[in-house]
Amino acid sequence: MKTQAEQQLIWVQAVLYEDLAFNTGKTIRYQGEEVALFKLKSGKLQALQNRCPHKEGVLAEGIVCDDHVFCPMHDRKIHLPSGLVQAPDTGCVRTYVTKVDDGTVYIGFPTTKEMAS
Repeated sequence: MKTQAEQQLIWVQAVLYEDLAFNTGKTIRYQGEEVALFKLKSGKLQALQNRCPHKEGVLAEGIVCDDHVFCPMHDRKIHLPSGLVQAPDTGCVRTYVTKVDDGTVYIGFPTTKEMAS
């Protein structure tokens, strides 16, 4: 499977950077995909699949601590940059690349064909 950097991305306008609160998730939807977008205390953006792999808790509603988000349902700790669930729990969620252009946040989605694989 290709890494996200190798895939053709579709850049989707999400929100104005200044409208994002620090350490608070925002749900972004695009063609059936639901993404949790976070602006960390450092100002860095992180985007990942919005459903916990355990019981599909909404990650945008979770609590952010440093570079992790805690699932609001059962407190699974998920690493924002990688999408990996911290041991002893297991699982992983898809991560998405972001960019800011002229104050607007964009999320890079793989092409539809690559999203299905």
